[in-house]
Amino acid sequence: MKLDVVLGLQWGDEGKGKIVDVLAGNYPVVARFQGGPNAGHSLHFEGKSFVLRSIPSGIFRKDAVNVIGNGVVLDPITFRKECENIEAAGAPVKERIVIAKKAHLILPTHRLLDAANEAAMGKGKIGSTLKGIGPTYTDKVSRNGLRVGDVLADDFKARYGKLKERHVKMLSQMQFECNPEAEEAEFFDAVEYLKQFRLIDCEYFMNTQLKEKSILAEGAQGSMLDIDYGSYPFVTSSSTACAGACIGLGVPPSSIGHVYGIFKAYCTRVGSGPFPTELFDETGEKLRKIGNEFGAVTGRPRRCGWLDLVALRYAVMISGVTDLIMMKSDCLDSFGTIKVCTSYKVGGKETDMVPFDTFAEIEPVYTEFKGWNADLTGCRKEEELPEEFRNYIAFMENYLGVPIRIISLGPDRDATIMR
Repeated sequence: MKLDVVLGLQWGDEGKGKIVDVLAGNYPVVARFQGGPNAGHSLHFEGKSFVLRSIPSGIFRKDAVNVIGNGVVLDPITFRKECENIEAAGAPVKERIVIAKKAHLILPTHRLLDAANEAAMGKGKIGSTLKGIGPTYTDKVSRNGLRVGDVLADDFKARYGKLKERHVKMLSQMQFECNPEAEEAEFFDAVEYLKQFRLIDCEYFMNTQLKEKSILAEGAQGSMLDIDYGSYPFVTSSSTACAGACIGLGVPPSSIGHVYGIFKAYCTRVGSGPFPTELFDETGEKLRKIGNEFGAVTGRPRRCGWLDLVALRYAVMISGVTDLIMMKSDCLDSFGTIKVCTSYKVGGKETDMVPFDTFAEIEPVYTEFKGWNADLTGCRKEEELPEEFRNYIAFMENYLGVPIRIISLGPDRDATIMR
């Protein structure tokens, strides 16, 4: 069997939660392979709405096993709160979730370090969600971190104390005033809750499952935030590209099947960093209002702009995307003219490649389309779509070289056209 992967192809917030929820009915196993509680995967069905941070988006499918992989960083406090909210909605989390022992733990002091680092950067700050994710990955790479499996050790509190002491010294050197003990009791209570779940050797579990079952791997954030291939240093701290699924779950590249790449019909970004097609006028504000572009976790307003096909084709290339999924097309229903960026001007020269220099001045070159001026939200079949919209789709497929298989026309499960 194969492991199919769902990725965001922009700067996050593409609508991955809805798509995983839609697709999860076809997969007995759904797995998160990277990121942490900075994810905000929104699900809407049966008149209910949920925002998932660390838990895979298959949690409401009664027959699905949901895996939190070793590439994820897990905050026990946030995880417990999230589980309790889902249990209140009637989903038995302990029966449906398994957690990799090799996933790293976010400590309360990791969040303090996150805040201290952002404060120290001043105007040059990255735009962190302050969830402690970056410092946790830093400890992982520097071989100082604590992992989920460590909670089973008799000396776990001593290991915790050693890492906390390291963090306190760092905070002192940064002259960051805080109380490192403020959430300690809550943290250890949440660790006891975490022990009630099935903790797995993820690599063995996943490869055993693949012998008999198809698996859907769920990425967090977006491809343009990848630690290697994103707009560095304004990136997340993990590998958001398809290759990250292999490392984050312990599966071989040969197991990868379909790679579903999700993108919005326009672009958004939260926090700092380059955004060539960003709009600072009433058009950008209109996109923000119609698309309700505010962070599902942070509530921060998202920066908005026209679709960037140069960056999108780059993300498609990096991950070998086989199937595209377009979200929020209906948000463009009332625009008389729609623009898409098809090349850049960098240093006076036109290019269709994403430049190495994150700080380069990029002028987007646009191709314009006549808007469809029709309400797409009621469409459920491809033949119901207006001609102008179908022309828009055909142009993108030709430019990107990959078919658009799914079109989302609203937040609910049913507001979806399968092509």
